[in-house]
Amino acid sequence: MKKIICKLAAVAIGRPDAETMGKRTLSTAEVALDGFVGDKHQGQTRGVWEGDKDPEGTIRRNERQWSGISIEELDRITRELNLAEPLTAAVLAVNVCVTGIEGFSQLPGGSRLVFPSGAVLVVEEYNPPCIGMSANISRLFATRSGNPLSKGAFSKAARGLRGVVGVVDVAGVINVGDEIVIEFFEVPNYATPFAEVSPAEAEKRSGEVLNAKT
Repeated sequence: MKKIICKLAAVAIGRPDAETMGKRTLSTAEVALDGFVGDKHQGQTRGVWEGDKDPEGTIRRNERQWSGISIEELDRITRELNLAEPLTAAVLAVNVCVTGIEGFSQLPGGSRLVFPSGAVLVVEEYNPPCIGMSANISRLFATRSGNPLSKGAFSKAARGLRGVVGVVDVAGVINVGDEIVIEFFEVPNYATPFAEVSPAEAEKRSGEVLNAKT
């Protein structure tokens, strides 16, 4: 297991309204076993959304009890879009914003964010940019050049940088300025389709995947 030390730069919770889609910034937040107390995504279960993985009407486990992104990623997206004002975690309706780590969005599932209070957040998966948020950013933000943003500009600029979502493993209180220990295992890259490798290599990789899941 590898460990990285970073800091909590910002916390945002709430139920975004239709106008801004953002959340309110706090200096401290209570984290329960079903998510951030008072947050829209708090809960053990959730219904499915349009374009979700399961059929309409399904009630499923809530794998999105919290969302996170890094200052470094926000800065990169801001520069890519040439925005006159910087993007923030609150504007993007993200609960946790960290600083001091490169490639936060690439943390593998199962990574643990351990806080001084004992609270632990676990990464489930990457959080892809959504069309609704992209359209909102194009409406709310101006560019330094004065040229308007297209509705899909944010989605394109934030590809691979939008952060992660996850669940709460241990409840506790988190505070801006907290030192966070991120624990994770390096995992092999299985992105190459088996059809593009030899049958022997494909069989070897398949076995490794099965062993990793058991």
